[in-house]
Amino acid sequence: MNSLLSNRVLKTAPLVALGLLLPTAAQAQDAAPTPEYAMIFNTLLFLIGGFLVMWMAAGFAMLEMGLVRSKNVSMQGLKNIALYSIAGIMFWLTGYNLMYTGVDGGFIGSFGPYDFPAPGADDHSAGYSVASDWFFQMVFCATTASIVSGTMAERIKFWPFLIFTAILTGILYPITGSWQWGAGWLAGMGFADFAGSTLVHSVGGWAALAGAIILGARKGRYGPNGHITPMPGSSIPLATLGMFILWLGWFGFNGASQLALGTIADAGDVSRIFVNTNLAAAAGAIATIVLMQLIYKKIDVTMVINGALAGLVSITAEPLAPSVPLALFIGAAGGVIVVFAVPLLDKLKIDDVVGAIPVHLLAGIWGTLVTPLSGSGNFGVQLVGILAIGAFTLVASTLVWMALKVTMGIRVDEETESLGLDKAEVGVEAYPEF
Repeated sequence: MNSLLSNRVLKTAPLVALGLLLPTAAQAQDAAPTPEYAMIFNTLLFLIGGFLVMWMAAGFAMLEMGLVRSKNVSMQGLKNIALYSIAGIMFWLTGYNLMYTGVDGGFIGSFGPYDFPAPGADDHSAGYSVASDWFFQMVFCATTASIVSGTMAERIKFWPFLIFTAILTGILYPITGSWQWGAGWLAGMGFADFAGSTLVHSVGGWAALAGAIILGARKGRYGPNGHITPMPGSSIPLATLGMFILWLGWFGFNGASQLALGTIADAGDVSRIFVNTNLAAAAGAIATIVLMQLIYKKIDVTMVINGALAGLVSITAEPLAPSVPLALFIGAAGGVIVVFAVPLLDKLKIDDVVGAIPVHLLAGIWGTLVTPLSGSGNFGVQLVGILAIGAFTLVASTLVWMALKVTMGIRVDEETESLGLDKAEVGVEAYPEF
């Protein structure tokens, strides 16, 4: 008996000692984190969120390669690699400073490359590593360019697309981003866009809309008397995988936009953002499934994919404040937008290969407009922000696309389009055995 008792004492003693060292829940609530620990956790949030959003580049690539025809799959892979790389360089060269340095309530920041601190010389007063902040903001910039890629697939020349990507990521996106996230004039008015329904997604959507109109539809897509020729994608499994990768990445997109993980309250808010983000996506998918069944009697899986993504875009403007029922409503409405907007674009003969305009532009507008329902912003200011950012991006993108069209041409010739961009411009077929 004495031996048994001794063994129990030896086993429980470390646990008792640990309990004496650890604070109680009440003590933890009252304890303020040290600046060093707060900086570490804030930086960790930026880095984890950043690599999750970077992984969205893979999601966009998979989604686009799955939704284009097999003769254009390699080109979409090439474009997504190139646009991510260009976005990173341009955001360092001009983008970050235009967006964040010296905006001071105005319309634009300063030009020039961003100067990172020397090793070991980080400014601890910021509460995070500035390099982690740059990385997190950069991957958002790259997301904007990914939206344009899918809309204009299968008929745009490679090099004009890259030039537009450089201008979009290095100049256009940072300017409108500075109006809110750079403490510019919209921020002063009280405009609300937590993680970028308008500042990221609608900006990409406006740029894609301008390009799609100027570029024109794919050859044979629209016939006389409103006839629409279906052009099914190469791989539904690939597109579905892309959607789930994007869904996963969105937890970094929205969650890390809390911009802090140094307190218990911040940790709880990040968790709440995860919940609302996930539920909005689920509601967008379910709403699309139900509407497709009711209207068409068949459920197009590509529409459901876009319904889930539209739910994600819709909740991005304010993923923290909504209650669960409101988050479900916001996401479901995004899915409804997709069901009605995709055929509307076809009636207007605007050829959006992957459905990015309904998902990112229209659902982004919806998500930004609805934030006052959860107490964030007011309808008048939200509308001003949407219109201002939309007008600037649409006009500026139109001018850039028109300049490219006049100077070097933006559309491949009919023979190249018919043959497929993989053979004509890339030289590597995605599925050579077929």
